[in-house]
Amino acid sequence: MAQYLQVSTATPSRAEAVRLAGSSVKAGLAAGAQVVGPVTSVFWHEGQYGEGEEWQVLLKTTEARYAELESHVLQHHPWKNPEVAAVPLVAGSEGYFEWLNHTTAKH
Repeated sequence: MAQYLQVSTATPSRAEAVRLAGSSVKAGLAAGAQVVGPVTSVFWHEGQYGEGEEWQVLLKTTEARYAELESHVLQHHPWKNPEVAAVPLVAGSEGYFEWLNHTTAKH
């Protein structure tokens, strides 16, 4: 895993997305988050094709906090088996990465 990550998930409503983003940031597990939506999702679920409207949550964190963030998202998510996926941030401004480090540091 890379040192800096963007973690994504989706929720069925804007309110749930904002709640999940807020609880993750307030807990210091993510430095910041964006809620994007609504987005149209096309998927397979329990063997059935589906389409629906969701709200995407993008969380910025460090590798050191990822496991705790994943656990938090899974524990507080309204769905039984939600997407929790991380992609590495392979480049970015020095100031941004310093902010990520400082904001997610355990106090």
